[in-house]
Amino acid sequence: MATSKIAKIEYESGQTLNDYAAMTDSGDHKVHTISDGDIWSGKDDFTPDVRPNGVVSGRNLLSTHATNDTVTIAGFTAYSEGTLHTVAATTDTITRPAGDVAKINSITMTDAGAIAVIAGTDSATTAFDDTGRGGAGQPPYIPADSVEIGQIRVTTQAAAAISSDEIFQVVGQHTERYDYPTWTENNIGDGTLAEASAKQNAYIEFASALPAIHTGDAYKQVYIKYYEPIFAELPKGLDFTPSENTHSVNSSQYYNGTIASTSTTLGQGSFTGLMDDNVTDGLLAVRDEIITIRFYPNRNKSPYVLTQGLLGMARTYPVDDQNSVTVTISSENKSADFDS
Repeated sequence: MATSKIAKIEYESGQTLNDYAAMTDSGDHKVHTISDGDIWSGKDDFTPDVRPNGVVSGRNLLSTHATNDTVTIAGFTAYSEGTLHTVAATTDTITRPAGDVAKINSITMTDAGAIAVIAGTDSATTAFDDTGRGGAGQPPYIPADSVEIGQIRVTTQAAAAISSDEIFQVVGQHTERYDYPTWTENNIGDGTLAEASAKQNAYIEFASALPAIHTGDAYKQVYIKYYEPIFAELPKGLDFTPSENTHSVNSSQYYNGTIASTSTTLGQGSFTGLMDDNVTDGLLAVRDEIITIRFYPNRNKSPYVLTQGLLGMARTYPVDDQNSVTVTISSENKSADFDS
């Protein structure tokens, strides 16, 4: 008979800092990870800080200027390599085409927080080409950790003031914002049941694929600072239950038949701990916090279950039995299983 007689419950008792580092694109340009086996703490003040390169504050930063070939750039802040840069309002100049043909200039912030204008390649006609980057009449490629603020599109060789209809700054097309596309975070991953290997451990997933606008058809960099949980064993734990989905069926009757619908509910995880005085025990220090729990069905083997959620605790002080605490785990995501 298989039992969990020699199981082990561990709880997050501390955290180790991992400072800003570039995440790895899984290949679909949506899912990004940092390294295999990672767990990200969800505890207050220790949650992941995800910083994709891009503008943070300020919209429609480019405007006209009375001086020929000059664009006005409003002050803004932007992330690059995990650093928040504050850029003062300024002006800069574009490069005109060699003839009356299409040319696109990209206004960018460098990885050092400076403004840089990158000139595209002249077209053979007055038509702009938005099918790619770096070609004739196309927007230029942007260096790896630079941020595109907007584009100036002109079709004349002669110096002139830039008009408002030559300024393009639509988010996702001409302007890179750090928060577009949006993303979700999974601090523990999906484990052995993950639909893709990149989702087995902690990951973020963008709502849509990032565009390949950087040098070499590369995608913008995403940086993260996170804390890894430090685990301590609960000396006397029992009756662990993971957070898992339950499904129910509802039915509606119609003439001469019935049709059913299903709904899914994520249940609470739980376990019990036998305490000493039920006041100074280490586990009690993390109540009402979002904490990671690691459970080994057999302490001598590799498989384990990860659960992260808000810990609720109900203490009991019996007359003739061990002091105990019943712990509930209210999770945003179901528990994840790992074979090693």
